[in-house]
Amino acid sequence: MASNVNPTVRRRRLGQELRRLRELKGMTAEEVAERLLVSQSKISRLENGRRSISQRDVRDLCGVYEVEDQRVVESLMEMARDSRQQGWWHAFGDIPYSVYIGLETDAESLRVYEPQLVTGLLQTRAYAEALVQGALPETSAADIEKRVQVRMRRQERITAEHNPLRLWVVLDEAALRRLVGNRLVMREQLEYLLEMSQQPHITVQVLPFECGAHPGLNGQYAILEFADAADSSVVYLEGVTSDLYLEKAHDVQKYAVMYEHLRAQSLNVEQSRQFIADAAKEYAR
Repeated sequence: MASNVNPTVRRRRLGQELRRLRELKGMTAEEVAERLLVSQSKISRLENGRRSISQRDVRDLCGVYEVEDQRVVESLMEMARDSRQQGWWHAFGDIPYSVYIGLETDAESLRVYEPQLVTGLLQTRAYAEALVQGALPETSAADIEKRVQVRMRRQERITAEHNPLRLWVVLDEAALRRLVGNRLVMREQLEYLLEMSQQPHITVQVLPFECGAHPGLNGQYAILEFADAADSSVVYLEGVTSDLYLEKAHDVQKYAVMYEHLRAQSLNVEQSRQFIADAAKEYAR
């Protein structure tokens, strides 16, 4: 059973529970940090699930919060043990967006807006290789292969026979027009995109240039939603040196409304498929 535990999600749930206990005690993160002689940033990272939580951390925090129910303490300690396990992605070494992979692995649905590229879950191997080579020109061949392997492994979530990830993608027309690799790579990529868009759990819409200004001009983002009500939705914003995860309800709601506007301004599903098919034919010529 433990081997099936997602450590990223378990850290998130544990962090949320520790935050709840702190707030019930009426304490600020600064006050807790002062009591434990640690930095406030450590308390914040523990509560937002970005840092591994040890059983000692849980014990010390439960002491500060005066948790008397031993069953609660033991449950939190077990969550701490599970949160220190390694997900499948750790076998590939240091992956810069490992937190995101952990969330994506456990998500029930994913809404993505991509202004420049075909989204990773729908990329062919050839497209992914050319993309990594172009985006990270100083990366070694071994690291490029590792990144591509991780990307291909992530795609198992949308090809799973049971309970596949529900995926909704809005692609800017630029993602179809940007030549990644060569014309053959692009033709095969768009044909694969067209094929995957036929799956009942995958929706692809194209946002054409002619729609003009739109709410997605600030860049790419993804909204992850989870089956367990205890896991709040997350907005993921990818950065060059660090990523941003938004979990506050009003932040998530703002991006969700933006996404609805993007879907409304995009071509419908059938029009999008025709648009992708026409673009693939252009690369064939």
